[in-house]
Amino acid sequence: MTVLAATGSTNEDLAAAARRGAADGAVLMTDNQTAGRGRLDRSWTASPGVSVATSVLLRPDGVPIERWPWLSLMTGLGVANGIRAATGLPAELKWPNDVLVDERKLCGLLAERVETPTGPAVVLGFGINVSMDRSELPVESATSLWLEGARVDKTALMSEVLRALAAAYALWRDAPDALAARYADRCVTIGRHVRLLLAGREVTGTALGIDPSGGLRVRMAEGERTFSAGDVVHLRRVT
Repeated sequence: MTVLAATGSTNEDLAAAARRGAADGAVLMTDNQTAGRGRLDRSWTASPGVSVATSVLLRPDGVPIERWPWLSLMTGLGVANGIRAATGLPAELKWPNDVLVDERKLCGLLAERVETPTGPAVVLGFGINVSMDRSELPVESATSLWLEGARVDKTALMSEVLRALAAAYALWRDAPDALAARYADRCVTIGRHVRLLLAGREVTGTALGIDPSGGLRVRMAEGERTFSAGDVVHLRRVT
């Protein structure tokens, strides 16, 4: 593990290291990321010291490429489980890439494929809001561990998160059905009436579950469809 005093983007740094031959399992971490990115190249910034940005390099040789989309969901499960272990907070998942506490966003995730001289690799990036106060939150619907009442040492937090992520990765490699079941147990999107924001349009329906490719199955008025990407808004629980 490498801890940086500051950097622009841990994902970009680790992707560059992967192209130079960095090993499977390499970890890069900072509590001062100045040019982070989320999905769809959205910018992600935070004041120094109030969050932890982490990137993990995986070289999943021997696993069919069709299963790689599950790496993002796997990351969410590992982070949520690690936060639970470190803080006792009931961290949950919103498909496809958010960790929530009480419907407020605590952590965002980004999985990026990287082409390297020895074959494709994946960089998993996530940023956990640790000690932000309300004035420092990126959006009103976000939260932090501190705001949820958890006082935790960052080293202890990340130790639990990386341990849980390693366990989730083992499931992804060796027991994908078990991974899918555990993800479903943590995912509060399933069973909700949702609005799915797509490129240039939106759809509404009931989230039924996650399909084998990691897509969200949604029942709409015109029938059931599976979506591989999109921003989800939770509307209400289905009774």
